Amino acid sequence: MGLKFFIDHCVPNSFIESLTDEGHEVLKLKDFLPTNTADIKVIEKAFELKAILISLNGDFADILSYPPQNYNGIIAIQFQNQPKLQGHILGRLKPYFKDNPTMSHYKGKLFVAEPHRIRIWE
Repeated sequence: MGLKFFIDHCVPNSFIESLTDEGHEVLKLKDFLPTNTADIKVIEKAFELKAILISLNGDFADILSYPPQNYNGIIAIQFQNQPKLQGHILGRLKPYFKDNPTMSHYKGKLFVAEPHRIRIWE
């Protein structure tokens, strides 16, 4: 059984397809909320669904506004308007997910995924 992700509307389809292909459960924001929903409602929905939030929205990387310990896990993807870097980030995340396949590993943590590293805050 894979991980359970709640995917913000700004996440590219390539991420969604890759996660699905890897056997993870992928819930899309647009299937639950309007795409213009306030960030706090988005993260609350992820929590309600017991899912890890994945977003390109940098606001979710703000640990003061969204303390990681209050959520099931937040993955903030950052590629600074350089879509060609998406593959590098996926190349980092996929093996990380495989090596850490339990939801409990992500609970209460913020993961900032960049092309050259994954930073983790607890």
